[in-house]
Amino acid sequence: MSRAKRVSGSVVGFGTGAHAARAVTRVVDSDPLGGTVRRTVLPSGLRVLTEAIPTMRSVSFGIWVAVGSRDETGPQSGVSHFLEHLLFKGTRKRSALDISAAIEAVGGETNAFTTKEYTCYYARVLDQDLPLAIDVMCDLVADSVLAGADVETERGVILEEIAMHDDEPGDEVHDLLARAVYGDHPLGRLISGTEETISPMSRRQIQSFYRRRYTAPSIVIAAAGNLEHTEVVKLVRQALHGTVLDGEPGAPAPLRPADTRVRTSRPGNVVEHKETEQAHVVLGCPGIGRLDDRRFALGVLNNVLGGGMSSRLFQEIRERRGLAYSVYSYASQYADTGLFAVYAGCAPGKVDEVLELVRAELAEVAAHGITDAELARGKGMAKGSYVLNLEDTGSRMSRLAKGELLFGDLLPVDVLLARVDAVSADEVNTLAADLLARPMSLAVVGPFGADDFPSVG
Repeated sequence: MSRAKRVSGSVVGFGTGAHAARAVTRVVDSDPLGGTVRRTVLPSGLRVLTEAIPTMRSVSFGIWVAVGSRDETGPQSGVSHFLEHLLFKGTRKRSALDISAAIEAVGGETNAFTTKEYTCYYARVLDQDLPLAIDVMCDLVADSVLAGADVETERGVILEEIAMHDDEPGDEVHDLLARAVYGDHPLGRLISGTEETISPMSRRQIQSFYRRRYTAPSIVIAAAGNLEHTEVVKLVRQALHGTVLDGEPGAPAPLRPADTRVRTSRPGNVVEHKETEQAHVVLGCPGIGRLDDRRFALGVLNNVLGGGMSSRLFQEIRERRGLAYSVYSYASQYADTGLFAVYAGCAPGKVDEVLELVRAELAEVAAHGITDAELARGKGMAKGSYVLNLEDTGSRMSRLAKGELLFGDLLPVDVLLARVDAVSADEVNTLAADLLARPMSLAVVGPFGADDFPSVG
């Protein structure tokens, strides 16, 4: 097989015939904390990004698909997650055992996860075993057979997973809040689906979703570690040759568009009665989308409110009063909307007091803002988090894929840190006055009834 050498900013050719179509490569970033990032767009529209880090002896390789649970209709709820399970069950070339044994035989690991807006399949191996990982992972994503027997086996596994989730009230309460805020919109549904949607789901439905949604323009392949970009591109093209992901020429899919149909529900309470020893409560409201310029100010605000042991909520509710073991705030961000929330786990008899303190703290920050010391600490936490999260090949691989798939660009680490440094107290306080004054919904799991909590708003 012939191979043309890559020249930065030029085209790369591989093979002959249709497979020899040109791919466009450019250097995206040269990070002093890591290595050189390169991006190649294949003729099919599939994108390959790599970060070469010669000092590492491992490589993380991921295939990211721009499809998640928010892309499902009501009856399809859970199909993305179902499909994620099934792709590991076998291809025309490999059985499920072949897939797992091939990677484990070289000490590697594979896994996958589904979110509301994307699905990721990844492997981490020694650098010398990257060709194997590429071949195996591309095979399972591009050419799964979705055998009927495997559909039935995994249906049982997923139903058990759903039941297990229902036994974890600390997890369930966050899903209840999403439902309270987003209602019947797909963002309000469970990623796993429910027993009512998974039980009747047919192989034909899953197969149709697979072929319609897993297309080359919607896929980003990312790898980070001790690698050569041109070699990764060559191996990816070889692995996908002759599959549906090596089809007609196309352009990369654009960023997920803002959905003007996202409507939030009126603030209210969702209470799940369970005889638990601990009550789990989440108070939250609609937030901001991930492309909102205020996202850096939100990161600082979240750190000050409930992002660590020095945060206001942790200090007031756990350290000073001993009312809860766990209390924190968080922000979820999607293409066009978001969610801001505060979680607390406490004794059932202390719920009212904890909620009163949370609301009081949110109202205080909304009305009076944060201090200069808190601003500095919130920035320091944000910057430290950015950098410390890039200390392994897996996190760097994820950074490449998310930058391409979710933001359409990869901001260098130094630029990210500068954006955090540039956040002013006025920006944080203006955001706090808007966000924290919004009417909030309440989700509760514990030994309560729906009438045990007054209406919120």
